[in-house]
Amino acid sequence: MPHIIELLGKTRVVVEDGKVIEVGEPEIDWCPLFAKIRGIQKITPEEVRKNMEFRIADFGMFTDKRRLELEDFVGFGASEVMMTGLIRGLLDTTVTACEGAGTVISNNPILVQGMGGRMSGLVETEPIDGIINGISERGGIVLDPSTAKMDPVAGVKKAAELGYKKIAVTVAFAETAKELRELESELELDLIIIGVHTTGFNEEEARVLVENADITTSCASKYVRDIVKPLAQVGTAVPLFALTQKGKELVVERAKDIKSPLLINTMPLPVLPENKQPRELK
Repeated sequence: MPHIIELLGKTRVVVEDGKVIEVGEPEIDWCPLFAKIRGIQKITPEEVRKNMEFRIADFGMFTDKRRLELEDFVGFGASEVMMTGLIRGLLDTTVTACEGAGTVISNNPILVQGMGGRMSGLVETEPIDGIINGISERGGIVLDPSTAKMDPVAGVKKAAELGYKKIAVTVAFAETAKELRELESELELDLIIIGVHTTGFNEEEARVLVENADITTSCASKYVRDIVKPLAQVGTAVPLFALTQKGKELVVERAKDIKSPLLINTMPLPVLPENKQPRELK
């Protein structure tokens, strides 16, 4: 089975044996994040291919040479927020996804950042021994090393069996967030549900996610931007929204680790300057 990931405008990319073998069509043509970081002014299949090949060459994505200790990619990404939460003791562990391993349980903040800091929307993957071994060496627990399946609900159940209560979990589907909120009550957990990879969400999916998540990335989702009523917002181009008090506390805690100056102000949210939003919002 090849690896499938969606990146740069939710473009479907297939990788096999460390090589890009298929690139689909982007859903958006400009992203302020990649324009700023990589200088990409128009998202095309060729730009997507180059970016995926760069990730493979730069830190070994989808290969046995995968580096699992990486620098912060953005100030307030999902992995950065979870990393700070673990360091500060606001979280016991996390349930996230890594290519070549699938769902991973980890309370190692460096590993959590290393796996997720440069991760886009992983759709499906197969086991890569070097990655699984690297995760295990750093104390991470791969949910199913034989298949590398991605199942955040099963991951949270496993984390609960291991005795963890305060668990952050990333979700790419609104219904998964709803299922996890129900599981939280059933198992008497304290979950931080973080929505990721929301480009392409329809109105109902955005509503269900916002009702059940504590934090969500906005990606290029028009409906998340329309529906969200955040308690805190980070960024204005591709914002991250804190939707609950505990989500807000985690985001504010992350702010302490940002080395550049910060403006903290009160105002109606969300704040979404039109000229900064991704084009062709879906």
